[in-house]
Amino acid sequence: MFDLIVIGGGPAGLAAACRAWERGLRQILVLERDKELGGILNQCIHNGFGLHRFQQELTGPEYAGRFIEMLNRTGVQVQLDTMALQVEPGVAGAPHTVHCVSTQHGYQALQTTSVVLAMGCRERTRGAISIPGERPAGIFTAGAAQRYLNMEGYMVGRRVVILGSGDIGLIMARRMSLEGAKVLACVELMPYSGGLMRNIVQCLQDYDIPLYLSHTVTDIRGHDRLQQVTVSRVDSQRRPVPGTEMVFDCDTLLLSVGLIPENELTRQAGIRMDARTSGAVVYENMETSVPGIFACGNVVHVHDLVDYVSAESERAGDAAAAYVQGTGQQAGAVLEVKNGTFVSYTVPQHVRTDAQKADIFFRVNRVLKSSHILVEDETGTQIARYRREHMAPGEMEHITLPAVLLKKAQGAVTLHVQEATQA
Repeated sequence: MFDLIVIGGGPAGLAAACRAWERGLRQILVLERDKELGGILNQCIHNGFGLHRFQQELTGPEYAGRFIEMLNRTGVQVQLDTMALQVEPGVAGAPHTVHCVSTQHGYQALQTTSVVLAMGCRERTRGAISIPGERPAGIFTAGAAQRYLNMEGYMVGRRVVILGSGDIGLIMARRMSLEGAKVLACVELMPYSGGLMRNIVQCLQDYDIPLYLSHTVTDIRGHDRLQQVTVSRVDSQRRPVPGTEMVFDCDTLLLSVGLIPENELTRQAGIRMDARTSGAVVYENMETSVPGIFACGNVVHVHDLVDYVSAESERAGDAAAAYVQGTGQQAGAVLEVKNGTFVSYTVPQHVRTDAQKADIFFRVNRVLKSSHILVEDETGTQIARYRREHMAPGEMEHITLPAVLLKKAQGAVTLHVQEATQA
């Protein structure tokens, strides 16, 4: 019988387990399906991690190493090469059961008072976006190419086109260039980039790699190995515009077309989901709709910085410890948090009015210059207002609502963004 089982040994799971140990839990188990801890950070050998958390610029493995060292100083148990199969919620206060399997321990049904879901996310593949054309070798997701290159030592191609301008695709444009490949273009369907501005500058502009906004791949040619891709401009309805085709002779196409939270276990457990994020609906302490089961990191919503993943996951670890120890918040009045004008989603989706504060994370759905973030309650009363000079879909935004504002709110609260010229 465990106090807490953490599913996932990446940055989210490590942070949650370490914090729960600090808060006094002693029977903690981390389940990780890979052969070592660290998750996706192990293949992210570029720097830029840890500026918020450690005030240092670290590589992905270095950042993960900091938390692995912290974990090694605790008594947290770890099972590697272990696949979690199902989370079975307890009924009427009974313990939860986590079903898992590994070569070392075989099949196990482990009972626990609380669970933290930290499974991360996966990439969208070619099948998810339905690119027409042949099916040759040489088409990879950007993350798969990153693992081949950085961990397995395989060069995936020499003449490369990248579809999508998410951060992994941008970083791989630089990585492939450094390894001697020629990156011909980065092609983005939307009229704005999906990645951080610093990555656009450092990974594309510094290497003279063109970025084609409002373009997409409309044909793939090559029987055994990729030989050509056709790129076309798209209109405001994202439909290819005839006569705008560009043909690139290449042997590799990398797809950086979005990430999907890894939530099969969450859905099987009957946890309420949010169609906007494809993650679980959570409270301000990262508790899901099932008491005692918490979720954090990219399994809830896709983050742009791992530092934010760690901070969010520590909140989940705090809350799991409080739940086990019986010191968690009482379920009082609950405010629903909704997305309004120019806001794609909000996390958390629910906030308890007896919370000390609520950290609200969200993304906008278009590039915005000088703007105001407005928080209104159900009566239309504005309870908070924040100023931003620039916001973009590729960058996650954050505001904090203190307890005094939560108590003032009447009914649901809605986040709107209003450009300053309209204010």
